[in-house]
Amino acid sequence: METERNYIEINKQSWNNRTDAHLKSDFYDVEGFLKGKSSLNAIELALLGDVKGKSILHLQCHFGQDTISLGRLGAEVTGVDLSDKAIKSANELAGKTNVNATFICCDIYDLPQHLTGQFDLVFTSYGTIGWLPDLDKWAKVIAQFLKPTGKFVFVEFHPVVWMFDDDFEKIKYNYFNTGEIIEMEEGTYADRNADLQLEYIMWNHGMSEVLNSLIKNGIEINSFDEFDYSPYNCFNQTLEFEPGKYRIKHLENHIPMVYAIEGTKK
Repeated sequence: METERNYIEINKQSWNNRTDAHLKSDFYDVEGFLKGKSSLNAIELALLGDVKGKSILHLQCHFGQDTISLGRLGAEVTGVDLSDKAIKSANELAGKTNVNATFICCDIYDLPQHLTGQFDLVFTSYGTIGWLPDLDKWAKVIAQFLKPTGKFVFVEFHPVVWMFDDDFEKIKYNYFNTGEIIEMEEGTYADRNADLQLEYIMWNHGMSEVLNSLIKNGIEINSFDEFDYSPYNCFNQTLEFEPGKYRIKHLENHIPMVYAIEGTKK
């Protein structure tokens, strides 16, 4: 299928088109970030632990806020993203914050052609694997770049969330990966009113697909947790029931919204 061949090009353009709007948005609060605010949430911070002096590879880093936040905590950080516009912005942010960070622009499946060595920790979070068709290839990259006994930390929106239509009123999509989903979006999750019309291609990945891809590639699962809220207000019909915690109003705490995995390379 044509889209199977050019999904990288389509999604790269989609993320390039979003970047300016995201940089200006309240959602990403770049002004606050430059003044010292961390972009990391309690969920991932609890799993990451003390990162001072550790080498961290951050996959699908967008314009680098989480990467730089890890650098501010004393880690040696490398961020990777498909969007050249986002990576350019990441380098600019790193310069403004005086954080020594390395950024690489490539599709993560191609990362072995752009990077050598291994890391103490591989990290990726929130809205990442939906852009990838093949989780076995994803897990192979993670395993390749982890040192023996190195740690993998992954926080992601729960696949149950992606089953619903945009207003969470009905089931629209299959829980399981049945192939590509081609979408058009007005605006962007960080700014619904942005003058953007974005085409993109995504895949849904159920929990068994995620866990088995990691296990098959030598990542031992140490913990798996599910959360009944999102730390980001990036969905429609949300209610902030506690500071920085969002649920779908009419679904309350009845569905999982985020999950977190910690693993170790055998």
